[in-house]
Amino acid sequence: MSDQTTPTPAAGEEAGDAVTEPTTTAERTEVSEVPGSTGSGEVADVAEALREAADREDAEAASSDPTADAPAEAAPGTTEDADAPAEAPEAPAQVAEAPAEGAEAPAGATADGAPAETADQPAAAGEAAAPAAPATPGPGTARPRPAPKPRRAPRPHAPTTRPAVRPPSDPTPWGRMDAEGVVWVRTAEGERQVGTVVDASEADALAHYGREFDVLVAQVDIAEQRLMSAEVAPGEVVGQLRALRSSLADVQAVGDLEGLAQRTRDLEAVAAARREEADAARAAAREAGLAARTAIVEEAEQIAATDPERMQWRPSGDRLRELLDAWKDAQRAQRLDKKSEDELWKRFSAARTSFDRARRTYFSALEDRNSEAKQAKERIVTEAEELSTSTAWGPTSTAYRQLMDRWKAAPRGSRKDDDALWARFRAAQDAFFAARTAANEAEDESFRGNLVVKEELLVEAEKLVPVTDHRSARRALRGIQERWDAAGKVPRADLQRVEKRLRAVEQAVSDAERATWKRTNPEVKARADSAVEQLERAVAGLEADLEAARAKGDARAEEQARAALEARRLWLDAARRTAQEASG
Repeated sequence: MSDQTTPTPAAGEEAGDAVTEPTTTAERTEVSEVPGSTGSGEVADVAEALREAADREDAEAASSDPTADAPAEAAPGTTEDADAPAEAPEAPAQVAEAPAEGAEAPAGATADGAPAETADQPAAAGEAAAPAAPATPGPGTARPRPAPKPRRAPRPHAPTTRPAVRPPSDPTPWGRMDAEGVVWVRTAEGERQVGTVVDASEADALAHYGREFDVLVAQVDIAEQRLMSAEVAPGEVVGQLRALRSSLADVQAVGDLEGLAQRTRDLEAVAAARREEADAARAAAREAGLAARTAIVEEAEQIAATDPERMQWRPSGDRLRELLDAWKDAQRAQRLDKKSEDELWKRFSAARTSFDRARRTYFSALEDRNSEAKQAKERIVTEAEELSTSTAWGPTSTAYRQLMDRWKAAPRGSRKDDDALWARFRAAQDAFFAARTAANEAEDESFRGNLVVKEELLVEAEKLVPVTDHRSARRALRGIQERWDAAGKVPRADLQRVEKRLRAVEQAVSDAERATWKRTNPEVKARADSAVEQLERAVAGLEADLEAARAKGDARAEEQARAALEARRLWLDAARRTAQEASG
């Protein structure tokens, strides 16, 4: 076949001893080196574990082989890497070789080139491989492989746990080797040739290609584990699975290729569903982020639109700073599309700029108003301080009341200036009124004797009540009032008390005089007599009407006449009493 080559025999080597093996690039290239695959560190770990197990089996078989000490010549059935490059190109998911100090026998062969007797059985745990590399390589001897490059660190989102190593699969149901040494694999489309070996048993040949199939299975296991990990995006695994499935059409391996392909298809469906879920979650997160960012902008705009006269500047400024921090947090948590991001930021920035401009304008005007208020109140305080030493108690008290009215009418300034000026105003006012109180107290002390005289006059005046003769009571009260005025002033604390008692006596005498005048007033008596005469005539007329209604038998007229008659009789009685009082 086109993917197989036969090396030229070495010097001194029989043509029949030449070894034919598949040495194509596709066979030597690990499956993980397909485009789009990821997770090179994990695949290398699994492949390394599989190859170490095979090498330990080969070493164990070589230790019991009697031909182990034979000259290092190419043994029949060996598979050499004559065409393998000295250093394989680095691929995104290259499988690392098992580490060795020098030459390493190819997988499936012993150290001296003989095929392993139990290549498909795992080596005992902890058993080390016996190095048996020849000192001088001869014809047909496996060439030493280059030392592996340092393994790259795994990607940050890759799983940190190594997947469990599967036991070697049994390739027997899926492949065969014909008499010419051609190895075939069974697929759904029929058998397909995978390679050619010479002078090797069918079991060894199938075991060799079965291990290549196990590497593919291990890579699918890793892809499945990465797909189940919440730290890996499903889209990263989809490409790897597709590349794996496409490579199964011509892969040099023996195993259930169709089952492995179906498994990759199933995982692709899972990855697609996971990707749809992730896309939906991202879309929901973007919507939530857009709503959160819009809410921040709308609140900032609402603050900026508040009336400057009603604005609470300090809390509002603090809130805008909190909204800016919230914007930054939301921006770090969820990025929006550029258009939405720019539009919302322009609105948010415009709101903050409008707020800052309004604040500067407001406080500039406030400073001007505070300056005007300070000047007006300083003039009031200056006048109050000039009046604080005045001894014109009455006019100065009136002046202080006027200054207080001017203070209340003046605009409010800053709290600091208003408090300082008010303290000066109160100090000047208190100084004046304290001096006035001291002067009044000294004056009141000189009026104590006048209070004693007036209290004696009150006792004399209160004896006139109740008033029986208003003429004699008025003459006595007039004499008391003359002596009252002559007694002089009394202390301010007692002035209202004594004045109230004297006014009560004066009111009683005036009431007695007024009652007497009402009774003896000719005009009142004449009006009362006239009213009596009119009511008497009205009563007589109503009595006649009542008798006439009775004679006619008119019940309605009789009832009306009776009601009118009763009302006029009541008015007549009241008028007669008034006339009697007026006559004396």
